[in-house]
Amino acid sequence: MSVRLAVLYGGRSGEHEVSRRSAASILAHLDRDAYRVTEVLVERDGRWQVDGVPATLPAALRALAAQDVVFPALHGPYGEDGTVQSMLDWLGVPYVGNGVLASAAGMDKEVTKKLLGAEGLRVAPGVTLRAGEYLSRTEQQRLGLPVFVKPARAGSSLGVSRVDKWWQLPTALRLARDADPKVLVERAVPGREIDVGVLQYPDGRVEAGPPLEIEVPPTAAFFDHTAKYDGGAVFRIPAPLDAATTLVLQDRAVRAFHALGCRGLLRVDFFLPDPDPAAGSPGTPVEPVVNEVNTFPGFTSVSQYPQIWARAGIAFPSLLDILIDGARSNPVTR
Repeated sequence: MSVRLAVLYGGRSGEHEVSRRSAASILAHLDRDAYRVTEVLVERDGRWQVDGVPATLPAALRALAAQDVVFPALHGPYGEDGTVQSMLDWLGVPYVGNGVLASAAGMDKEVTKKLLGAEGLRVAPGVTLRAGEYLSRTEQQRLGLPVFVKPARAGSSLGVSRVDKWWQLPTALRLARDADPKVLVERAVPGREIDVGVLQYPDGRVEAGPPLEIEVPPTAAFFDHTAKYDGGAVFRIPAPLDAATTLVLQDRAVRAFHALGCRGLLRVDFFLPDPDPAAGSPGTPVEPVVNEVNTFPGFTSVSQYPQIWARAGIAFPSLLDILIDGARSNPVTR
């Protein structure tokens, strides 16, 4: 008998369109003989649709509650931050991915850094600024230049700026605060950008995939929203790394997964600093810096997470099966 599966997507965040792209890829790769699929869309204004038909909130909740499992393909606030996960817990329906606590902690970059730092993982020095707060001269001197300014609770590089001169800071803060009143100012970490996907199997095993290196086009100052979704960036999988460095990155990614209390999946984005000739012995792997985590990474045709697992030998349909089976075998309740 086929599994009743709802794909929940859209949402009220600035990543609405990214969510629609992720959902389109998921829907295109689901085995329709194995799943009886219901599409549940949340419009930008919060209105709901079920299989293309406008629905009231009670009707949409009934449709979700009637499923064997829900696949929340949502990014950003109101979707990836524990909000929808709490609703699905309340409905008592199993769902793919992380629970309320891991989703909320992973969405808030300040909280993520504190939890990972407590686990002994390396994070970039930074300062959290809330509404009405600004960076003091003492903090500027401590961080140095360049810095990155980013919303604390947004994804897809929305509202992120690189600041090379302090006079650029006020504009960068305004841009970030358009997405979130809480903002992080972090010291730039020169080095390579490496992503590692983590996958939990239905039997509970947790594995890290082959590291992916991001090569940003020369026209982009960093891996911004345009480079992510409009092309230009090149992904090298596996990243050209020695075996010892690969193992360190995979170990740190799995440690981050457990530190945040994750379930199902996680993508951990690292900076791999250039080796310091004065530090450590030759051949010792450099300790990577965790840039951020994604508790529901992009699932579009150009997204890193599906490409990592495809390179590991897990095709997109099989990846979906693993995540759905895991949700049904090990439902979260928090």
